[in-house]
Amino acid sequence: MTQAAHAYAYLRPSAVLDGVDGPRLALETSGGTTPLGAVANPRFFAGFLADPAPAAAALLAVADVAAARYYQPQLRASLDPVVTANGDRLRFESFSGCCGVYARLDVLRAGLDGDDIGHGTTNVDVNNPLREALTRIGPAEPLHLAVGPDALEVTTFDGPVVEKKVPLPERWVRGFAETQVTAAAFDLRADLPAAEAVRFLRSLPRGGGRARAAAGWVVPAGRTLRPTTRPVPGAVCLPGPERLAALQRVLRHALALRVYGPVAGDGPAASAWEVVLPGMRLTLTLSPDASRGFSGEGGVLGALATGSAEQDAELVAVLLAWEPRIDVAELAEQSGLAPARVRAALTRLGTAGQIGYDTAEAAHFHRQLPYDAHRAEARNPRLRAAHALVAAGAVRLEPGGALAEVTVDDHLQRVRTDEAGRVSCTCLWWAKYRGGRGPCKHALAVAVVRERALSGLGAGA
Repeated sequence: MTQAAHAYAYLRPSAVLDGVDGPRLALETSGGTTPLGAVANPRFFAGFLADPAPAAAALLAVADVAAARYYQPQLRASLDPVVTANGDRLRFESFSGCCGVYARLDVLRAGLDGDDIGHGTTNVDVNNPLREALTRIGPAEPLHLAVGPDALEVTTFDGPVVEKKVPLPERWVRGFAETQVTAAAFDLRADLPAAEAVRFLRSLPRGGGRARAAAGWVVPAGRTLRPTTRPVPGAVCLPGPERLAALQRVLRHALALRVYGPVAGDGPAASAWEVVLPGMRLTLTLSPDASRGFSGEGGVLGALATGSAEQDAELVAVLLAWEPRIDVAELAEQSGLAPARVRAALTRLGTAGQIGYDTAEAAHFHRQLPYDAHRAEARNPRLRAAHALVAAGAVRLEPGGALAEVTVDDHLQRVRTDEAGRVSCTCLWWAKYRGGRGPCKHALAVAVVRERALSGLGAGA
């Protein structure tokens, strides 16, 4: 897996120590950006977790995903979740090594008892001895939590445990961008009470091979879910049910299961599975297929291709301050941009890891990772190919703007945009994916040329 150039520097290593008032979980920051600017070692929170056992189990579930590869499982995976303090909650996020599963634990204010929650983002180390320590956290003993600075420490009775940090994989950053675009199209499809949630999740296969072959859809049936072989109305895709195995950690603490997804289409689709816990929510978002990672879905390419989104993103970024819920209408008013341009700007910011999406609250949230959109743009082959087509003068807009022709070697592709703004192309990529994995290089090239034509710039500008 490609590693990003940035690595976090910790003042102290991860450790397991005894606390005078019981176990103590210390998550320390490695520096980053806050609303006050760059801070070497910001302190985000100090207090107690209201429900230690479910919190420990949920943290382990996030670590399980970070340590797993559901596709090509023999390859090594990363072990570094990300933590963001949003002022009223703490969010822990990770991706599987194959980037096909995104996990997020939201520890809400109701799950915390202590001082004010700060603002900032860092990644943290969860090593194997630390995982073992978390499994021994009991429901009766208090668990102290401290966030900041620079390492992940858990205090129990077992002595110190240390493991070196690993840089955040760059593929995770692309995954963060794609999941917020994907999840923004989800709606709540099912809400199961605790007993039915446990029964359904325990009925799912946990292995590979046949489990992947059994992937399909589920549809609400009374207070539970039943499997179906096709995407009937109201159905939710469950691609690779074995990828929900990490939720087994928290089943004994579950209060409900909520399932999110898009309107059922003709083929596989992503979905989100949220277990409601006391003062917390644990969500796993699955890519449309176990062999497909979120990092290659292409949902952000349109925002990357156009210059207006880049300029708008610079303006919108100034207005963000680690909000747990981003109000698009309020941002539109503050920035003077139309809501559609604000959403495109947020997508662009998402390519730098600055924007996430919370399906439970149907709202974006702000985080800060040390990456920029230009890195994502430079490493995307479709986007590079689109800019090459523009530079070569391969795009010709038909009168009226709805049709365009793109010449590639001795092939001619036609790109059509209908009245609703939906784009189609005559190329093999479009025939295969029908827009399900983002626009093709021809549609991207047409979007660039069309924007430049509207702004009065030439195609080679």
